Amino acid sequence: MRLEGQRVLITGGASGLGAAIVARFIDEGARVGVLDRSEARLAELVGRLGAGVVATHGDVRALADQCRAVDAVVTAFGGLDVLIGNAGIWDFGRSLADLPPERIDAAFDEVMGINVKGYLLAAKAALPPLVASGGAIVFTVSNAGFFADGGGPLYTASKHAAVGLVRQLAFELAPRVRVNGVAPGAILTDLRGPAALGMENRSIGSIPLTDALKGLLPLDAVPSPEDYTGAYVFLASKRDSGAATGTIVNIDGGFAARGVGRTRGGDMLAERFASKGH
Repeated sequence: MRLEGQRVLITGGASGLGAAIVARFIDEGARVGVLDRSEARLAELVGRLGAGVVATHGDVRALADQCRAVDAVVTAFGGLDVLIGNAGIWDFGRSLADLPPERIDAAFDEVMGINVKGYLLAAKAALPPLVASGGAIVFTVSNAGFFADGGGPLYTASKHAAVGLVRQLAFELAPRVRVNGVAPGAILTDLRGPAALGMENRSIGSIPLTDALKGLLPLDAVPSPEDYTGAYVFLASKRDSGAATGTIVNIDGGFAARGVGRTRGGDMLAERFASKGH
């Protein structure tokens, strides 16, 4: 197993992509701590995955909660090798024109607080044990960190900020701690929206993404959370990615490789080669 004995903390790890990352890291031999704001989902996660998971209930916007999560991992496992900042919320593409004037301040603070401040505070809390172990940080970015229309201005700005945070921390923490990111594209998960916009109980899973994206991605399929987890394993593994820092791995179903006039160019390949007896 590639991460045998590695000590890992994952924020936002009790559902969706985070829970898939937790399960994959357990499969790879890691021992995992999870910080999440849902006590019920934490209990379900521990019940499903067992004693290899140490759960901390808290808010990623509070440094004290981040420190408690780090301390829980260090106490249980003797140190920390990998931090994965994954907790996030989506703005469901709410445009600037449609943001209610009376809610824009609170919505901005909530999205930036979770998606950006949450990463910064996680890194701050985890820095001493990561320096001690010569460890790694991996942040979940998004294709919205590079392209427009992966969300509204709040989400897109927060993910562009996450790209900058990866690069700045990669500089500041080198050579002792590697800092990288994974930028998923569309995903079938339970990502929620900001409470300031009344979206805290709305899940991205309620959107018919498969139908909405039909024909728009070169690979022509909306990935599951599990489809993205290998990139986190790769960036967490010093053996596999020891030369990588300041790198962001884009995994977006080929979104960035779409043609100008067509989504993809290989639709007829199977028929072409079949006709030649291959």
